[in-house]
Amino acid sequence: MSLPNFVELGKKIVCVGRNYADHAVELGNEVPTEPLLFLKPTTAYLQEGSLIKMPPGCTDLHHEVELGIVIGTKGSNIPEASAMNYVCGYVLGLDMTARNLHDAAKKNGHSWTLAKSFDTSCPISKFVEKDCVKDVDNVRLWLSVNGNMRQDGNTSDMIFKIPTLISYISRSMTLEPGDVILTGTPSGFGPVKSGDVIVAGLDQLLEMSFTVA
Repeated sequence: MSLPNFVELGKKIVCVGRNYADHAVELGNEVPTEPLLFLKPTTAYLQEGSLIKMPPGCTDLHHEVELGIVIGTKGSNIPEASAMNYVCGYVLGLDMTARNLHDAAKKNGHSWTLAKSFDTSCPISKFVEKDCVKDVDNVRLWLSVNGNMRQDGNTSDMIFKIPTLISYISRSMTLEPGDVILTGTPSGFGPVKSGDVIVAGLDQLLEMSFTVA
C-alpha cells in the first residue's frame, strides 16, 4: 500500500522522545526504559515551499531531525513480530521545538504541548516507498543549517526499534492509515533564527529544505 497523501489522510502524529541515548544525555536526561510519547496535531505539518514560523512566546526555536514511519494498515495491540506489516513507507520529519517553553514545562512538571505542537512544528518530506529502504535499522539521517552540519546520526542507534514502537503505541491507541510515528532525534539539536535555511536528508533517498520565517 502506498500513501503519498498521508498528510491529508492521517489523523495523528505520534512522537517518540529521547530515543537516542546520546540525545538523552545532551539534554541531561536519563536514558528511558520504555518509550516516551507525545502527540502533534496534523495541523503541525508543513510541506516544502512554506516557512517555519516562530510560535507565540518562543524565544529559542530548535530543530530535531527524525525518521518517520507511515502507517498503512489499521491496527491495535499489534505484536512486535508482525509490526512491520503495518508500515507502508517512510518520511523525514523535523520536530521543531520552542526550547524555552519546553524547558519551562519540564521544570514545572507541565505538558510539552505548546512547545511541540504549534503550527509548522512538523516540517515533513515527501513519501518514500517502504521497499526503497533496504534496512531501516541502518539508515543515515542528517541536518544542516546554512550549510553547517548540525546532526548526523543513524537509526542503528535508536534505543527502541520500529517494531517495538509500533507494538507499544498500538496497545494504547489504534494506529490508522496515514498516521505518522516520528522515531526520535540523534544528538546535535540546536537553535535557528529568522532567515536560516534548514536542509535535511535521509541516506541517498531524499533531501528537503525549509526556511525559518
